[in-house]
Amino acid sequence: MPTWDDRQPIYQQLADLLATQLLDGHPEEGAAMPSVRVLASQHLLNPLTVNRALQTLSEEGLLENRRGLGLFVTPGARERLRAAERQRFLSHEWPRLRERLRLLGITAEQLEWEGRTA
Repeated sequence: MPTWDDRQPIYQQLADLLATQLLDGHPEEGAAMPSVRVLASQHLLNPLTVNRALQTLSEEGLLENRRGLGLFVTPGARERLRAAERQRFLSHEWPRLRERLRLLGITAEQLEWEGRTA
């Protein structure tokens, strides 16, 4: 169970958690998302908070509402999410990480990449 913090709204934290799960392929594209009640119970959250998180993912084009059936992961959602996360990493996280490595005097040769040591 995640620990919610005060840095951003809980619905956004849940949306981020669910997006990470989508990146991992859970649920798969075309599959149904767990219901609001199930997610609220799993994460001990108000159903309105869960609904807002799911609405956020829907607005990002990752989920689609099938009337009377629930929310489903849209085809291509995983790749769209991966592309957006890749861009966010390269524009926000990587520059800070690169600067931190520079400050610590860590070179590319000293880094382990995918189980291989330089």
